[in-house]
Amino acid sequence: MNQQQMMRLRKMQKQMMEAQEKLESTIFTGTAGGGVVSVEVKGTHEVISVKIDPEAAKDDIEMVQDMVVIALNDARKKIDAESQKLMGGFGGGMGLF
Repeated sequence: MNQQQMMRLRKMQKQMMEAQEKLESTIFTGTAGGGVVSVEVKGTHEVISVKIDPEAAKDDIEMVQDMVVIALNDARKKIDAESQKLMGGFGGGMGLF
């Protein structure tokens, strides 16, 4: 590997680390039931908060539980999409692999 390739590799590595840090610090919101349930999840998949409309909880707790799962999965999909967007460009532009 020549000097120029090493420099490009280091630059790409720095950009990847910055993208990863940005992803991990971003908070994603997942929702279900038209906003009856909303969750906030960091890019690290750490759940920050869960909000449930109190009126919905009175009616059918099993439905609310299902909506929490749906909202969490919604947030996870958003994290995965953002991760692919941020990290997908690092796959092959170097000609090293």
